[in-house]
Amino acid sequence: MSRVCQITGKRPRSGNKVSHANNKSKRKFYPNLHKKRFYIPEEDKWITLKVSSTALRTINKNGITAVLKKARANGNVLV
Repeated sequence: MSRVCQITGKRPRSGNKVSHANNKSKRKFYPNLHKKRFYIPEEDKWITLKVSSTALRTINKNGITAVLKKARANGNVLV
């Protein structure tokens, strides 16, 4: 499975690794992903999502139902 957040859609970004001698070579910045299970009381089921730490904070603030509804509207959730 790819390294993409299923809520926010965050993906790996590319950039430069810069050495002490200021040499630059390409590298990737990966999102901070966690595999988490969430219970949805409206559907009475558990779902497993791969979410970033930013998405976890958003879920804690707004609730899983509201976040899933918004993510489905944006086309990010695969479930």
